[in-house]
Amino acid sequence: MDIATIAGIIAGSVVVGFAILTGGDVGTFVNVPSMLIVIGGGFAATVIRFPLKNVFQALALGGKVAFTHKQTDPKEMIDQIAELADKVRREGPLSLDNLEVDDPFLKKGSQFVADGYDPAFIQESLELERDQNLSRLDEAKRIYKAIGDAAPAFGMIGTIVGLVQMLSNMEDPSTIGPAMAVALLTTLYGALIANLVALPIADKLGTKAKIVDVSQTLTIDGVMQLSAGKNPNLIREMLVAYLPEKARMEAVAAEAAAAT
Repeated sequence: MDIATIAGIIAGSVVVGFAILTGGDVGTFVNVPSMLIVIGGGFAATVIRFPLKNVFQALALGGKVAFTHKQTDPKEMIDQIAELADKVRREGPLSLDNLEVDDPFLKKGSQFVADGYDPAFIQESLELERDQNLSRLDEAKRIYKAIGDAAPAFGMIGTIVGLVQMLSNMEDPSTIGPAMAVALLTTLYGALIANLVALPIADKLGTKAKIVDVSQTLTIDGVMQLSAGKNPNLIREMLVAYLPEKARMEAVAAEAAAAT
C-alpha cells in the first residue's frame, strides 16, 4: 500500500472540502450536468486518442501503481543475486531450480539459468519483457496525461455552455442560478480531476517506469553473470554501479571493512 498517494488525495480533498464547508452548503457544489460534461467529455476525448481496451488497462495499471506501489531496493537485489551466484558456484545451476525468489523477474531469470538456456536467449527474453513492462507504463502515463489535459478543457467547455444558457435566458431570473452553477462547477470539477487524480498518477507512472528500468536492467546483468558462473564478489562489484552515490560509497566501505 502506498501511503503517500492515499495521504495526498485525502489531504487535497480535505482542503477543498473545508473551503466548501466554511463557505456554504455542500449541495451547492454538486451538479450532475457539470459532472457529465467533464467526466463524459474527458473519457470520450481519451478513447478517441487511444484504443478503448488500452484505456481500461491503463486505468487499472495506474490505480495499481498509485495505491500499491512497491519500492524495489537495488541493494537488496544485489545481495540476493550475489547469494544466488554463491549457490551456483557451490552446487551448480540446478540448485536454482524452483528456488524461492521474491522478485518475479529475478525468479524467471534464475529459472532460465537452472534450465540451462542459452545466454543469448536469456538476455533477449528478459530484455523483451523489461521493454514490454516499460512500454505499458509509458502508455498508461500518456493516457492519464491525456485525461489530465482533457478534464480542464471540458471544464472550460462546460463554463461556456453555462454562460450561453445564462445569457440566452436573462429575462427569466430563475434560470440564471442553475446556468451559472454549470458554468463554474465544470471548471472546478475539471481542475480537481486533473490536478488531484490524473496528473499525479501520470507522474507516479513515470517514476515507476524509471524504477523498473533500473531494477530490471540490474537484474538482467546479474542473471547474465549467474549464467556465466562468475564469482559472487565480482558480480557484486559490477552491480554496485546501479546504486545511488551514497549507497555505493557505503557498499564499497562495507566491502573494504569485511576484507580487513
